[in-house]
Amino acid sequence: MSFLYANNGGDNTKIYVDLVMFLNIAMDFLLLLSVSTILKRNAKLYRIILGSFVGGISLIFLFISLNNLLLFIFKLVISILMILVTFSFKNIKYFINNLLYLYLSSIILGGGLYLLDIQINYHHNGFVFIDNSFSINMLVLIIISPFIIYSYIKSMRHYKTNYSNFYQVDLYLHHKIFKFIAFLDTGNRLYDPYHHRPVVLINSNKIKIDYDKAILVPYQTASGNSVLKCLIVDKLVIDNKYEVKKVLVGISSKKFDIEGVDMLLHSDLIGGMK
Repeated sequence: MSFLYANNGGDNTKIYVDLVMFLNIAMDFLLLLSVSTILKRNAKLYRIILGSFVGGISLIFLFISLNNLLLFIFKLVISILMILVTFSFKNIKYFINNLLYLYLSSIILGGGLYLLDIQINYHHNGFVFIDNSFSINMLVLIIISPFIIYSYIKSMRHYKTNYSNFYQVDLYLHHKIFKFIAFLDTGNRLYDPYHHRPVVLINSNKIKIDYDKAILVPYQTASGNSVLKCLIVDKLVIDNKYEVKKVLVGISSKKFDIEGVDMLLHSDLIGGMK
């Protein structure tokens, strides 16, 4: 294994170039693999490996002295080359998303490693942190890093699957505006049989009005047939973008078992507007 000496105030520090190169390429490989997995790019393995080796160019930072501006520009250029080599260029949005998620993955991994380093390598007395003179950096980089990346990928998939279906809805009824956090429910396919209007559902305690003017919409459940009280609203405005007028709002006595949600949108509502 090759190494070099760096002189620091009379002390010679030994740097193993081969090991640093291996760790740097391994980290870049994990980051590029996470981008490919999260964004479903399906990049070829050889392209990910090649992009990782491009990231290894950053090792020249060990041998040259750069000011902060030049260092930032150099790192940005290396990141761009890594993305282009791994995923190529299809359009500007595709490229920017790839670059953005590369940096997000780097922040998550770097922050996770820093937190572990502080928790294990240091003990503290109040706000004063003291080095334990015990380092597990290599162990962390080789063993724990994939688990951090895996957790990040899993959480991002959960976010894209679930939170992308959350919407802010303004309900206009009798010259009043009611605000809701809504979830696009793919299981809600209820239409009223009279005018084929989609039915969205809200909790009964969210709107205090006279329900005697509600219309009854029949529907089927696993336990049999039933009817749902529905209101004819003026309109719904979704995410301050989409306006829907021909819609009914069904009143449900059950709370929705979804985080912070008090309205369930019809499955065809968002797709029809987009």
